Amino acid sequence: MSSASSGRASSPVVPAQADGTKPAVNKTVRAFAVASLVANIGIVVTGGAVRLTASGLGCPEWPLCTPDSLTTTPEMGIHGIIEFGNRLLTFVLAAVAFAMVYSVWKIRAERRDLFKLSIALLAGIPAQALLGGITVWTGLNPWIVGGHFIVSMVLIVLATILVNRAWLSPQQVASTNGPLATRTLRPLLGALGVLSALSVVLGVIVTGSGPHAGDHGAARNGFDPDLVTRLHVVPVYLLVFALVVALYLVYRHAADGRLRSSLLLLTVVVIIQAVIGYTQHFMHLPILLVGLHMLGASLLTAAAAHVVFTGFSRQVPGTDPVARQAGAAASRRG
Repeated sequence: MSSASSGRASSPVVPAQADGTKPAVNKTVRAFAVASLVANIGIVVTGGAVRLTASGLGCPEWPLCTPDSLTTTPEMGIHGIIEFGNRLLTFVLAAVAFAMVYSVWKIRAERRDLFKLSIALLAGIPAQALLGGITVWTGLNPWIVGGHFIVSMVLIVLATILVNRAWLSPQQVASTNGPLATRTLRPLLGALGVLSALSVVLGVIVTGSGPHAGDHGAARNGFDPDLVTRLHVVPVYLLVFALVVALYLVYRHAADGRLRSSLLLLTVVVIIQAVIGYTQHFMHLPILLVGLHMLGASLLTAAAAHVVFTGFSRQVPGTDPVARQAGAAASRRG
């Protein structure tokens, strides 16, 4: 009894689930993992608001807001408030990242995967802050601004993997099973990841050629907006085609339910993102739709990362509902 009590005191493990397995981490770790993903997506949206309201140079200095003040001043107006408010949100992101690291500290030896991902997300914050400073110093150079966005997408990928791995049970962590996706399907899932990434990168270039520079005097990248928009939709068309083929294969061969669910989620995100993209283009880029498209890019990145993780990983959280139903049917027959 004393041994069991000691185990409960030192290990952040919650009671057994309905299927008899114990989750590898407690609810706090999982909550902070989800918060990490939400916070990294949220900072993209707020950063987009800064850009779309032409507040990118609302604080014309970095790390100070003005040469003489750390905070915004009345003379800076609404643009200064918006830009400085976005800078303050970095501290919220940092608090979530520190809390994530702290929540896995006691199990860092057993769950090095969670610990390393937590450290990587934490390290991304000062890197992004410095890149944001360079953005200000260069007067919102479109290539620096685009790089700032791409790094956010990388952090969203890491946060998505963190969420997935936070839901693994000890048995799944130790699993040596092969990937859920078959050899035939794996190249297609890899293509989905590459095409999603290419769509986002080309979308960044499209934005860098358009009217939303973050400040009325900021430079553009010099590309023809119509031309780069046409290039941007090519990987989107290919992505839709690859999704259709992938869905056909997983349903025809009764693939694992977790893989089907991840593909369906990606399909929904791609369709919504495509509708928003076409609508904003023909409505001449209203800021509300552009902001929603930036949110959609973040969700597309997370959904694509989830598909690739689910298809290629040997350790995937959850159970296959088809397999569970088949097992129950076999038990009834027995």
